[in-house]
Amino acid sequence: MTDTGTPILSLRNCHKRFGAIQALRDISLDAWRGEILALLGDNGAGKSTLIKCISGVHQPDEGEIRINGEPAILSSPAVARRAGIETVYQDLALFDNMTPAQNFYCGRELSGPQWLPRPLRFLDKTAMNREALEVIDRLKVKLPRFDTPVAQMSGGQRQAIAVARATVFARDVVILDEPTAALGLREARKVLDLMAHLKSEGIAVILITHNMEHVIELADRAVVLRQGRKVGELKPDESNKQDLVSMIVGADA
Repeated sequence: MTDTGTPILSLRNCHKRFGAIQALRDISLDAWRGEILALLGDNGAGKSTLIKCISGVHQPDEGEIRINGEPAILSSPAVARRAGIETVYQDLALFDNMTPAQNFYCGRELSGPQWLPRPLRFLDKTAMNREALEVIDRLKVKLPRFDTPVAQMSGGQRQAIAVARATVFARDVVILDEPTAALGLREARKVLDLMAHLKSEGIAVILITHNMEHVIELADRAVVLRQGRKVGELKPDESNKQDLVSMIVGADA
């Protein structure tokens, strides 16, 4: 990743209020194609509000969001998805009784033939299974059986399915909210490898995590929020780990 050209995602001077609560204060940041950007901060720092503004759940009260240099009004999650932004929240939002392919295309089903009116088209289950399996194979995710409901899969496999689902539709940005929380070491390793693979495919990954070891291993940059403000930005490594922690807890204030 090199900071040349136009950022894939830019926020400029963004503010968000909820009544008397100022959740975001003058936030500006960039995300570049093919980088992993860690978004750090203690509980209540504004991370969740920020990613919800990027993913279309909330809209900033002030400020501007740009996608590939063009102003974007992300008025809903559907609009954000059409703009190439996919978000994997901590609860994964998977349907336990459905297979991976059914989860991938729920609400975005493929149907045909195209010359028929939409109410008369049939679901193209073969195409959905084929395309979902291609993504799973490309990302090197191993599943017990592709026709197995996700309820019967491990935490790491479920997390991988949620991330893979995002990559089916994300052209530009994937936001991952605590993707390794509650996972064992082996399953967490698979998810970290998946993030590195997304980076290699030129997608900007925004990673929200409390795991500093994962930040140091994977992140190209780290942005720290505290009390709704951006208080620091640096390239994380072992030499400045304590600096990051100090910014998070406010010891540098």
